[in-house]
Amino acid sequence: MFSILLNIVLPVLAITAMGHAYGRREASAPDMEFINRVNINLFCPALIFSSLTMYPVNLGDAWALVLGGVLVVLLPGLLLLAYRPAGVDQPPYLLSGMFRNTGNVGIPLMMLAYGRELLGDIVLLFVLSNSLHFSLGLFLISGRSNRWLWIRSPNLWASILGLSLTSLDVQIPDFINITVEMAGQVTIPLMLFSLGVRLSQGKITQVGLALKINAMYLLTGALSLPLILWWLPLTTDWARMIILSGLLPPAVLNYLLCEQYRAQPALMANVVLVGNLFSVVTVPVVIWLTLLL
Repeated sequence: MFSILLNIVLPVLAITAMGHAYGRREASAPDMEFINRVNINLFCPALIFSSLTMYPVNLGDAWALVLGGVLVVLLPGLLLLAYRPAGVDQPPYLLSGMFRNTGNVGIPLMMLAYGRELLGDIVLLFVLSNSLHFSLGLFLISGRSNRWLWIRSPNLWASILGLSLTSLDVQIPDFINITVEMAGQVTIPLMLFSLGVRLSQGKITQVGLALKINAMYLLTGALSLPLILWWLPLTTDWARMIILSGLLPPAVLNYLLCEQYRAQPALMANVVLVGNLFSVVTVPVVIWLTLLL
């Protein structure tokens, strides 16, 4: 079991460490904005489309997974309303507690831990979280001005197109499948590398408060999971994915949104950094426990 766990976690840590080492050796902070934008708007939609066409998901049969993916975002947010540490504003506090790192960390970990044949289901969870992030998340952090921004997300339209073509049993030419699959294969390594670069540029302060906030996030995630698992008829694989989704570290995108809308960006940067560093300890334990199911 330990060797299996190492084979799951070490490749993720290794590529992230490459990004961290590259970021540290540069005299000035590397400008990853263009690379991240291309990854989010081109390579990630390609991964979503190719995953959904290669590993089709029947939404009628997967309704429990869809509902579980929504609840694992919403329930922690509701629980976080009960307690908020002093000096922390509610919008950024809720945002980072609800939306976990399902892209950079979640996709590669789930694929390695639970099998590439589940990539369609894994991507579906990512699409759900991403859509909520750019709708409900933007509404929380920015008010009404950007509540419809999620409609412009290429990831959303790639998922709609992929699901539509598979449900209609449309035959896609091989050269298109191969091209899109090759583009999608760039996504995960680039996500991890970019995460490492970003972590290399962060300076951690307010460690005590950041740890306290991340402990609250893990606690609310853990409290939400029994209700979801009890209420929904999830398969073992789906249950594993939902559990890991609920206990992942905060998404790096949370910090970017907080910075854009001036919602305590310095504090949220520390929360994201500490959460992702602390996940080196927590995530392997969570994966090990899910593999015992």
